[in-house]
Amino acid sequence: MILETRGIGKSFGSVLALREVSMGVEAGRVTCVLGDNGAGKSTLIKILAGVHQHDAGTLLVDGAEVRLSSPRDALDRGIATVYQDLAMIPLMSVWRNFFLGSEPRKGLLAGAFDVRTAKRVAGEELRAMGIDIRDVDQPVGTLSGGERQSVAIARAVYFGARVLILDEPTSALGVKQAGVVLRYIARARDRGLGVVFITHNPHHAYPVGDRFLLLNRGTSMGEYAKADITREKLTSLMAGDAELEELAHELERE
Repeated sequence: MILETRGIGKSFGSVLALREVSMGVEAGRVTCVLGDNGAGKSTLIKILAGVHQHDAGTLLVDGAEVRLSSPRDALDRGIATVYQDLAMIPLMSVWRNFFLGSEPRKGLLAGAFDVRTAKRVAGEELRAMGIDIRDVDQPVGTLSGGERQSVAIARAVYFGARVLILDEPTSALGVKQAGVVLRYIARARDRGLGVVFITHNPHHAYPVGDRFLLLNRGTSMGEYAKADITREKLTSLMAGDAELEELAHELERE
């Protein structure tokens, strides 16, 4: 197990955002975290990414208990997070965005940006992930949403991520572009990464997921292996069918 939470909890003042949530992330597996708005997904992401520190429970990396002090600390341990805004500059080229903040240097003093290397490596790494970008010189803003997500995934893989956390990567995409992103999630998994796929859409989660953690109002509704839950059951739990049935029975008794 690369990354694991045991009974993690987080409060903001009097607001309990997360309570006793347990999950595990294994190499070469996709753990899907599902829940509607306000379920606690964002809080969980930020604890795993080092943005927030947990108040209760235990966070483990490679079996050792840790408290991530910052996003840099998480990155140093191989935990990379790709947020919805992607942290890309639309007018910059694909290769510039690929190396943004970590530019390769050349020369005795390592002061000059090695443009030739940056272009070559960006192209090679994108192709290695099966990503067909027509021209790495084109502005990243000219790419489709799915293509931009795939560039962000390839960038994280290249810079040594062992755990890749993806924050709602398909939420604003059409069917075709969502399929593109799901394909690259599967490729990251197949390259041995542990992937945490945050989503509110069970139809996107089920095809690529190996384990499914369901959150509701900051608490866990259960963690399931794929062999133990069908797509229909996952969708039913997400839709809150049990709560709707209970409400219907209450109304009938009144």
